Amino acid sequence: MPELNIKRVSTGFLQIAVVLLGIGALALLLIEPSFEGRNVGATVFQVYFQDPFLAYVYLASIAFFIALFQAFRLLGYIAQNNVFSKQSMKALRIIKYCALSLIVFIAGAEAYFFLIQRGKEDDIAGGVAMGLFLLFASIIVATATAVFERLLQNVVDLKSENELTV
Repeated sequence: MPELNIKRVSTGFLQIAVVLLGIGALALLLIEPSFEGRNVGATVFQVYFQDPFLAYVYLASIAFFIALFQAFRLLGYIAQNNVFSKQSMKALRIIKYCALSLIVFIAGAEAYFFLIQRGKEDDIAGGVAMGLFLLFASIIVATATAVFERLLQNVVDLKSENELTV
């Protein structure tokens, strides 16, 4: 019984961390564009509606928030001892697809920096560095979820075979 309580506390802590990460990312997405160098004196309309790259970032962030929501749900399944279920498999699969779509979006943003922004007045080094960091993080998440999904699928298959034989 104490082990179950520790599991609930730790998964609850991780769920809180996921929520705080989501709130922080949303705040960064909403606040940071108005403090960016070229947008310091711009109006709200100019910042949010005349920058196609910002719209691209917001579109890509949808996959990030879907993955965070699925991670929150997966932690809930773990707290309920339902980690070896089809719902957990589905959550891992969605997280994997979101990470893969983020890889595509970030690679597109990096291509934009190198093909369109390169040689203009803005320095692209900061954007490229952030993009590479996010790209590697997304690759790690996609790989880890693919491995976990495969392992979980094997366990679910064994579990269903054992239920059929009993």
